[in-house]
Amino acid sequence: MSSKNKTQVIIAGKIYTLSGYESEEYLQRVATYLNAKLSEFRNMDGYNRLSPDMRGILMNLNIADDYFKTKKKVEELEQEISERDREIYELKHELITSQIRLENAEKEAASLRERAAEDQKMMIQMETQLAGMNKH
Repeated sequence: MSSKNKTQVIIAGKIYTLSGYESEEYLQRVATYLNAKLSEFRNMDGYNRLSPDMRGILMNLNIADDYFKTKKKVEELEQEISERDREIYELKHELITSQIRLENAEKEAASLRERAAEDQKMMIQMETQLAGMNKH
């Protein structure tokens, strides 16, 4: 198990110490995300007139909205991957079936060529025998 990482981050102009099993880079990205959200809200009309509780709720709602939209997108991508995996499986199956058919057709063609060669030899032998009979 990896060890816990601690890192200091700045969120809303204040220094916080975050700790977790994630990398320091990841913890910094989380802080950057929160700062971007805060900046987005501070630029909204009326945000500063809201109570701190309402600001927190607005922030939480927006983060939850981001989460659910991202989760839905991940589910859609997973479904797309699943469908592509199924298509790939079907294409591989078709390819294998086609390869088997081709091998069988090649074997059949080789067999027919052998038979034709044997028939040709037999025909030459019969013509030779017939020519020999006609001479007598």
